[in-house]
Amino acid sequence: MRAEEARLSLYVERNLPGYWIVRDRDGDFWMVPPGDHGWARREPYTPSEDAQLESVPGHYKSLLGIAG
Repeated sequence: MRAEEARLSLYVERNLPGYWIVRDRDGDFWMVPPGDHGWARREPYTPSEDAQLESVPGHYKSLLGIAG
């Protein structure tokens, strides 16, 4: 695992079904769609006050193409 990948945190947002939420090493959040090359198709995400982010185990990063 690369050092950058180890610094990424993975979440689900109950208000955004169908997306993964990733926080990068700089603290920025990204909406990542499921499917092939999801990380390459990410979009910026700003959690709202009513966001329901739930942490997801890191081994799911491979589903997003961000794990080696």
